[in-house]
Amino acid sequence: SIRPMFFPRWLAPLNWTVGLLLAHVAMPYWLSTFSVRHGWSAGRPGLLNLSFLTLVCGGFLIIVSALVEHFKSAPHGWEIKMTPDYLIIRGPYRSSRNPMYVAALTIWSGWALFYGSVAVIVGVLVLWAIIALVVIPYEERRLEAAWGEPYLQYKSRVSRWFGRVQG
Repeated sequence: SIRPMFFPRWLAPLNWTVGLLLAHVAMPYWLSTFSVRHGWSAGRPGLLNLSFLTLVCGGFLIIVSALVEHFKSAPHGWEIKMTPDYLIIRGPYRSSRNPMYVAALTIWSGWALFYGSVAVIVGVLVLWAIIALVVIPYEERRLEAAWGEPYLQYKSRVSRWFGRVQG
C-alpha cells in the first residue's frame, strides 16, 4: 500500500496556490492556444469575454472558502490521502458536498467563455466527465465506509452539486 504523504500546516497555502494556478489558470490558458479565440480582437478580449472573469473569480472564492474549512479541520497538518480524517459539513459544504469540484468547473467555464475557446470548452467537458463519473462516486464510497451514518445523513441533506436536497 502507498504510504500517505504528510504536509506541515505552513506548507498548505504554498502547495495549494501553486497547484491551483497550474490546474486552473495555466492549463486553460494553454488549451486556449489550440483554438480560435472567439470575441477577441487584435489579441485582446472583448467586453463580453471580460465579463466572464466574474465566474473565474467566483470559483476561486469558493475554493478558498473550502480550503479555509480544511485548514481549520486539520490543525496539525495534512496527510495527503483519498479520505480525510475529518468530515466537513460547514462553510461551502453546507450547500454542496463537492464545492471544490463545483468551483473548478465554474472556473474552467469562465475561462472557456473568456477565451471564447472551443478547446477549453472540451477541457470543461472532459473535467466534468472525470469528476462526475469517476472521482465523486469513488470518494463517496470511501466517505460512506469511513464515516457511516454521519456521512449518510449529510448526503441526504446536501446535494452533490449545489443546493439542499428536497424531501
